[in-house]
Amino acid sequence: MTTLLVGSALFLAGALLFWQALPRHGAVRWFVGTQWEPYVAVAITSVAGLGFTFVLSGLVDLFG
Repeated sequence: MTTLLVGSALFLAGALLFWQALPRHGAVRWFVGTQWEPYVAVAITSVAGLGFTFVLSGLVDLFG
C-alpha cells in the first residue's frame, strides 16, 4: 500500500513539474535554451516513470 501511495505522489509530482515547465503567455521557462534543458527534461520524465512503476508495483502487491 505504501508503494502505491508513494508512486501516486511521485507521478503527481512529475505531472506538476511538466505542467510548470510548459510555456505561459508566449514566454518560455528559464531553463529553455540553456545547458540545463536536457537535465530538466530527463528529471521530469524519470520522476513520472518512477512514479508509474511504483503505482504498478503497488497494485500488484495489493491485488496479486
